[in-house]
Amino acid sequence: MNDGGTSKVQDALTVDSLLDLGRSLFPPNLVDACIFQYRTRLVPNASEPDKYKLAIETQKMDGTNILGLLVASVAIGVAILHLKQEAEPVADFFRALMAIAMKITTWVVRLSPIGVMFLVAHEVIKMEDLGTVIGSLGKYFGTVVVGLAIHGFLVLPTIYFLLTRKNPYTFIGQMSEAITTAFGTASSSATLPVTIRCLEDNVGVDKRIARFALPIGSVINLDGTALYEAVAAVFIAQMRDVDLNVGKLIVITITATAAAIGAAGIPQAGAVTMIMILNTLGLPATDISLIIGVDWLLDRCRTAVNVMGDSFGAAIVAHRSQKELARTTETRRTSRSNARKISVLGQAQIFVDT
Repeated sequence: MNDGGTSKVQDALTVDSLLDLGRSLFPPNLVDACIFQYRTRLVPNASEPDKYKLAIETQKMDGTNILGLLVASVAIGVAILHLKQEAEPVADFFRALMAIAMKITTWVVRLSPIGVMFLVAHEVIKMEDLGTVIGSLGKYFGTVVVGLAIHGFLVLPTIYFLLTRKNPYTFIGQMSEAITTAFGTASSSATLPVTIRCLEDNVGVDKRIARFALPIGSVINLDGTALYEAVAAVFIAQMRDVDLNVGKLIVITITATAAAIGAAGIPQAGAVTMIMILNTLGLPATDISLIIGVDWLLDRCRTAVNVMGDSFGAAIVAHRSQKELARTTETRRTSRSNARKISVLGQAQIFVDT
């Protein structure tokens, strides 16, 4: 933790970042969870004169706490399920709210091609010398893009085909709107409504699966980010002439996976969690500046792969759960039918008694 100079705030260790996931499950309130995330930081200890001793402190960060909202949503959903008719107005309210959100998303998505063009143009204009940046980082950039392409268009489709026996590339075409939106926004959380709509309307995935699996996937299934962080860590280590043996490569793999799980679904969140991996290798956090020049474009590529991974996963779960979903639907239909019969009989009995 010694930076050789004045004390300053540092990112926490890997174990603290993993524990942050557990803490995020139970936010202090729902409004807070909609606005802030909590992350552990190492800060100078005011009670210790030794400047190299740092204290652990939890700080608020801008961003939606998806895990906390998900836990609260599941709890509310289970309560509504148990209350049945009593909570039906609340269930209708949430259904209407979801329909409104999807309709607004549809309007916004119609303008997304123009928005994507200006977002990318803005990032290109900010670069002082695009040719020099691409030239110096060409091999690194190419390695990440090829790796993401292999994972997104070969590995994931193969897994999907083996488990569902369906054409994966037809599926990718059906999800193209969500993938394009992910590339433009560089945020899996911002793309979530579009991903849900494509999966339900274009693919035909049951909304119970899509609306449960996709929010979870947008938080913990960031496979594109994990791949990017592993390659970036190896590249930076090679630039600093750090010898990477098998043990260190395994550590990079594990840490990159853990860091990706803890990354927020916001633009360039992977660059923030990269600091965890650099700390593990004993490299200064400032070394991230070696790759930041092209990170804006790689961020869009890995976000698109993240969304593809979430979509493939939800579709596989839906395919493997067809019988259970049909059984649940039939049970629910029977219960509602019996409830209506009981209600009619009750009203008839009241009429006879009067």
